[in-house]
Amino acid sequence: MLVNRRFTPPLFAALALAVLGLGITACGYSSDTKDVSEGETVHLGDLQYTVIFSRYLNPADSEDSAYLVGQPAPSNGSTYFGIFFQVQNKTEEAHMLPSTLSISDADEQHYDVIPSESLYQFPFGTEVEAQEQIPVDDSTAQQGAIEGSVALFLLPAEASSNRPLTLHIPGTNGEVANVTLDL
Repeated sequence: MLVNRRFTPPLFAALALAVLGLGITACGYSSDTKDVSEGETVHLGDLQYTVIFSRYLNPADSEDSAYLVGQPAPSNGSTYFGIFFQVQNKTEEAHMLPSTLSISDADEQHYDVIPSESLYQFPFGTEVEAQEQIPVDDSTAQQGAIEGSVALFLLPAEASSNRPLTLHIPGTNGEVANVTLDL
């Protein structure tokens, strides 16, 4: 079969341009999904939440002890778990943060956030001012190694075996964001 070589280069050029155009439009893709993974930003109402990092905390570690100020030693078979956040308010109005958070495991066991006295604590039930972020600039949490505010949980040992763990963030309008945590 004889191919007309005069049409082949323009055909390849048009095909390459179409593929490039698809790639460029995909780069600007955004989603309104409320189910994300740790490290991804989720929009909930007018606030943008990013779980920077999550991990088990060791009370004997000097860095971790700052996150656990005021907490008793965990009971046998339990351990502290920290979730580090950043929240952005890019609007011109203040918006409320949730008053609580919860985690569920693959067995649908639910665990609620516990109160904290740490300077790094997430400021539950407070407002994020217009054009502000949590943690606020120059705060202990923002200047810390992780640069996020921490939400503390006391989890039983079996929770780490029942992965994935999912963080549930309630919004003010009834929506709930679900963040799959990377352990």
